[in-house]
This record gives sequence, C-alpha cells and structure tokens, in this order.
Amino acid sequence: MLIDTHAHLDFSEFADDLDAVLKRADHAGVTQIITIGTTVESSRNAVQLAEQYPQIFAAVGIHPNAVSEAPDDFLAEITELAKHPKVVAIGETGLDYHRLPSQVIKQEISEAGFGAASAQTLEADIRDTAEIAAQTTAFEQHLELAVTIGKSVVIHQRDSWDDMMTTLERYTGRIRAVMHCFNSNATQAKEIIQLGFFVSFTGIVTFKNANEIRESAVAVPLNRIMVETDCPYLAPVPNRGKRCEPAFVCETAARIAKERRLTFEVFAAQTTRNAKQFFGLE
Repeated sequence: MLIDTHAHLDFSEFADDLDAVLKRADHAGVTQIITIGTTVESSRNAVQLAEQYPQIFAAVGIHPNAVSEAPDDFLAEITELAKHPKVVAIGETGLDYHRLPSQVIKQEISEAGFGAASAQTLEADIRDTAEIAAQTTAFEQHLELAVTIGKSVVIHQRDSWDDMMTTLERYTGRIRAVMHCFNSNATQAKEIIQLGFFVSFTGIVTFKNANEIRESAVAVPLNRIMVETDCPYLAPVPNRGKRCEPAFVCETAARIAKERRLTFEVFAAQTTRNAKQFFGLE
C-alpha cells in the first residue's frame, strides 16, 4: 500500500482517461492520492476531484510561479476552500527563482549591443525584485493560513534555498511542512529535518545521474520521508519520457527501498504511515 502525496490530477493531461489512471493506481496498490492546487482555479478543481473520488484528497494554494497572475483576493478563496473536509494541506506554495525575468533575459541576450543588454538587465533586475517580493508575501500568507487552520503545508522550492529557509525558520514549531520533489543534497535535506519537517521524493531518484538525490533519500530519517509522483511530470525509470501517473510512485518507492536496503513492503508501509500522519488521514 502506498500514498502518492503529490499529484496534479486536474491537469489537462488526465482529462481523457482519469478513471483508467485511478484504476491502474489502485491495481498497483496506491490507495490514496493528494492532488495539489497551483492556482485558484486548479485548487477548485482539486476539491471537486476529492469530492468525486473517495481515494483523492486535495491541497489548495497558489504555486509561486502563478502568484503574479493570481487575483488580489486569492487568499479569501483559498481560505474558504481550505475549510473543506477533504482538503488536507495548504499548497503548493513557496519560492521559485528559476524563471525570474533576469534569468529569461540571460537566455535571450545573444549578440545584442552592450547598451541594449545593460538596459534589459536593469529592467529585469527591477522586475526580479517585484516578483520576489510578491512570491514572499504569498508564501507567508499561505504559512499564516496553515497556522490559523492547523493544516499541513506543501512547499515548492527552486533556486531559492536561502530565502526559503529564512522564511521557514520563523515558522518552526508552528506548522507541519513537507519539502516536495526534493532534488538537492543530503546537507540540505538534513536542514529541513532539523526544522522538524518532512522530505518527499519523486521519480528523479531513479534517474541515471541522480546519485546526490539518492544519497539524500538515504540520509532522511525513515519517519520523515514520503514519496510522490508530481505527475504528470517526472515519470521514473522505466517509464521516463512518458506521462507520469500515480501508479508510478511504486517505482520511486522501490528504488529508495533498495538504496536503504529495506524491503519494498517495509518502506511502503512506513511512508504510508508518515503520509497518513502528516495529512491527517488516520
């Protein structure tokens, strides 16, 4: 028995065959799935799916890359959605600096003149500051909501580690949080554990060049680790390149169990206990 702790079942990739996807998950022993909101609309859809299917639960929130396009009053609707009995977490929320305007400009500037490049860079820096401020504010709003209603938080982080940790450290002991799709080193994994939080791994651990992430999956204490697909993305080997789906979380669990020298059954049972505790699914 396994729980896929992070899926995006409302995405268009599942529009035509969700029932079949869920049947394959059930056949693989994936008994519960947390589908994650990324926008207000996505969060609404996640709740609707949770209402429709008994094995699906929802998290509601605004992905950091969607913050700049979110309505000004997004927090009011996320707060209302969070009251639903099948909403088990807030998120995904966090910080993502990978697509900041300055990063996009760096890719676009090739042989432009120095003056043009400098002007573009200056403008991008200004936009970076505004984007980071907006993401930080939204992140803190999500965390405050989690404190208020007592639900767990699903954290997204990309190229923003130090700022994310600075924010999270202020909430130590006040929230339950999981760092989803962890793809960094064991030192950073231990930093998350020291805050009392959880770490979740995707199919990346099965990739050929993911030795550092596999080391992290071994370093995390057994009572603080969870598994996920982040589907429709990051399908594990041997399905890499295909649309990912919840049944594939078994491949991720199997690889981590092997790295930790545990049986699949023992590791699956522990991650299921962890997920049930974290999301309040007991």
